[in-house]
Amino acid sequence: MPSRDLSTEQKILSAARKVFLLRGMHGARMQEIADTAGINKALLHYYFRNKNRLFEAVFREGFQRLLPKFELMGSPDLPLSGKVEQFVHGYMDVLMDNPFLPGFVLHEINQDPDKFEKLFMPKGAVSRNKKFMQQLADDIKKKSTVPVDPRQLMVNMLSLCIFPFAAKPMICKMMGMSDKEFKQFIAIRKQLIPSMILQSINRQ
Repeated sequence: MPSRDLSTEQKILSAARKVFLLRGMHGARMQEIADTAGINKALLHYYFRNKNRLFEAVFREGFQRLLPKFELMGSPDLPLSGKVEQFVHGYMDVLMDNPFLPGFVLHEINQDPDKFEKLFMPKGAVSRNKKFMQQLADDIKKKSTVPVDPRQLMVNMLSLCIFPFAAKPMICKMMGMSDKEFKQFIAIRKQLIPSMILQSINRQ
C-alpha cells in the first residue's frame, strides 16, 4: 500500500462531503465516493476503513469549523452586538457548507452522548463554554438590556440558525423552494437573526 498523502486524503474528504450531502449517511456508497474522488475503492478503504470512519472524519472537519464561532463569543474586544452578528454569520456560513451537521449531531448525541463527547468535543470545551457564558452575562449587564439568562440567549441563537438546515426538506416542500431559493432565504435570514436577537433583549 502507498504511504498516506494529505492531498489524497483531502480529495477523499471533499468527495465524501459531496456524496453525503447528496445521498445522506445511509444512502451514500463507498464506491460512489471513490468514483467522485477519482480513486479506486481499495485506496479509499486504505485511508478510511469504512463508511462510518469516513463520515466521522467529514463531520469532525466540519464540526471543528464551528468551534471558533463559540470562542468568538468570549472575545473581550467585541461589543455584544458584534458578537451576536459575527457568531450568527459565521455559524450559518459553516452550516451552508456542511448542512448535514445539525442532523448528524442530533442523531449521534441521542444515540450515544458519551461517544459523541469523546469523538468530537475538544478537551476543556465545557469549562471554556462556562467562561463564555460568564463573559456573555457580563456583556449583558453592561448593556441596557432586559434581564436574560445567557444560556437562553445562546440557545435562541443556535436554534434560529440550526432549524432551517435541520428541517430543510420540510421547509422546501411546504414553501415550494428550490435549492437556489433556499440559499437566498438563508442569506436574508443571516441578516434578520442578529436584529431579532438584539431587539429581544434591548430595553425599549
